[in-house]
Amino acid sequence: MQRSQPLKAAYWMAGAMASFSLMAIAGRELGGLLDTFEIMMYRSFLGVFIVVAVGKFAGTLGTIGFNQIKLHALRNVSHFVGQNLWFYAVTIVPLSQLFAFEFSAPLWVIVLAPIFLGEKLTATKAFAAVLGFTGILIVARPGYVEVDPAIIAAAACAIFFAGTTMATKKLTGTQSTTSILFWLVVMHSVLGLVCAGFDGQIAVPEGMEIVLVAAIGICGLLAHFCITNALNLAPATVVTPLEFLRLPLIAFIGFVLYQEAFEWPVIVGAALVLAANTINIRAENARNKQIAARTA
Repeated sequence: MQRSQPLKAAYWMAGAMASFSLMAIAGRELGGLLDTFEIMMYRSFLGVFIVVAVGKFAGTLGTIGFNQIKLHALRNVSHFVGQNLWFYAVTIVPLSQLFAFEFSAPLWVIVLAPIFLGEKLTATKAFAAVLGFTGILIVARPGYVEVDPAIIAAAACAIFFAGTTMATKKLTGTQSTTSILFWLVVMHSVLGLVCAGFDGQIAVPEGMEIVLVAAIGICGLLAHFCITNALNLAPATVVTPLEFLRLPLIAFIGFVLYQEAFEWPVIVGAALVLAANTINIRAENARNKQIAARTA
């Protein structure tokens, strides 16, 4: 068994936090210059180049196939919708609030996995879901602040990200990482092109817009690369709380760059979401240890 290396994992998570934050800033700056479909289209075009180049270098392009193409399509449509909602919300919703909503995606997996994956909903998972959704209600504050379409988009993107997670879980049993990423960027390119060109007009980025689109494409892939490396070095119970540190970071960035107020309900609600995720991860780790002990 590989020895846990939490310090090295923390370094990788610092890279993930920086990447996610830069992607949010780039998305905010592109608001009004490119629509969300155009952002996704150009980001995916860049992604195709990166995935093919890396796959060729690693010698894994041969693992790309058409088996499970329907599941790939389901996964990528779900992610496409969620990512477009995220890019729409990032231009309007305070960054800390958006990130807090995003952290609820694992809680939606708890709720939806018994329906779509046949997983058992235990009492601990049910408690974690209730605790987490209580946190989301505190973040959204319905009845106290006006719930506009951007808030709804921020909350809804987590549901589609949860669908992406469940489809990915099924795909990883038979598909390579290269195959999953290849179909992701290819399908997103097609969906982005169709949706962006639906009105007969596609804006062409120029100057700083090109830099911002490139930043979104590169940082999105780099963030997930950093998280994957962190999970290889330390358990999820260590990595997940480290990931949560990007909330105070993005709150500080929002305050400095966009004069966004520091709101305690967002922090308190997000803390409940973190606690719920941690409870769920610890319960899952304990269950895996019991299964390993019985089969040893």
